[in-house]
Amino acid sequence: MAALSTRGLVSRLHQHFLSLSRPFAAAPTSLPFHALTRRLFSSDALMDGSQILHQPPTRIIQATPAIMTPNSKRTGIIAVKCGMTALWDKWGARLPITILWVDDNIVSQVKTVEKEGIFSLQIGCGHKKPKHLTKPEVGHFRAQGVPLKRKLKEFPVTEDALLPVGTSLGVRHFVPGQYVDVTGTSRGKGFQGAMKRWGFKGMPASHGASLSHRSPGSTGQRDAPGKVFKGKKMPGHMGAKTRTVKNVWVYKIDPARNLMWVRGQVPGAKGNFVFIKDSVYKKPDVSMLPFPTYFAAEDEDETNIGPLVADLGEVDPLMVAD
Repeated sequence: MAALSTRGLVSRLHQHFLSLSRPFAAAPTSLPFHALTRRLFSSDALMDGSQILHQPPTRIIQATPAIMTPNSKRTGIIAVKCGMTALWDKWGARLPITILWVDDNIVSQVKTVEKEGIFSLQIGCGHKKPKHLTKPEVGHFRAQGVPLKRKLKEFPVTEDALLPVGTSLGVRHFVPGQYVDVTGTSRGKGFQGAMKRWGFKGMPASHGASLSHRSPGSTGQRDAPGKVFKGKKMPGHMGAKTRTVKNVWVYKIDPARNLMWVRGQVPGAKGNFVFIKDSVYKKPDVSMLPFPTYFAAEDEDETNIGPLVADLGEVDPLMVAD
């Protein structure tokens, strides 16, 4: 049956291409099937008359500063979680701080609507040896003409926020005092019971409970419906999931070391990658953000720039005080 269906498909395709060859006076219908298809799809046939292929114009992307609009969407960056510490503000309130390291971020690929159907930027972070990458990954980096990167992440952007391949991104992409959303993979805790995983109270600690002090209790009903509903909170694997902490306040940045201090905790353990982008709910002032990113001057030496700290005088004391 497969052979008959294949033979019938080839016959129908042959008749279809014979009908297509009628407008071409130079295309004889007595040619074999493979020769006819080669002739029909040749450059001469495609360029004949109305068969001219119209190529879309090539998009030119330049690394120049622009004016950000309220509808503009910038790219994010990739950072490495270094750990947590504590600082104290001028009111004496303790600030829990997470330190993030932006390790050599560059634009490794640009996607446009004409080719991929979306405006987005692929950002690469860190460094990696060719022997630690697969051949398709090495070919991807060489095709784009960028160094080999350890971590890749794609960020959707608007058309006015596109950057050319090879553009470097640092901590000055953000400014102290703004809010960001940080996405990472939470710590994996393995298989855990209902009390730790969901915060259940548990069974009685003394009377009336025999070897079931940390039991979750009943999970089902009687004969009707006679099943355990999906989504029931029960023991199972805990952690190791992608989580986003929203409205994280940027306290300080250090351009010389590419470090960023943010208030509060972010998902993941030390050494994990996190993805930082502008906050969705607490949108920063478009006039204070570098757009589409920060471009250093030719004579600027970032190694001599000290840390940039947010002005706590403009922050609500209730926000910084626990």
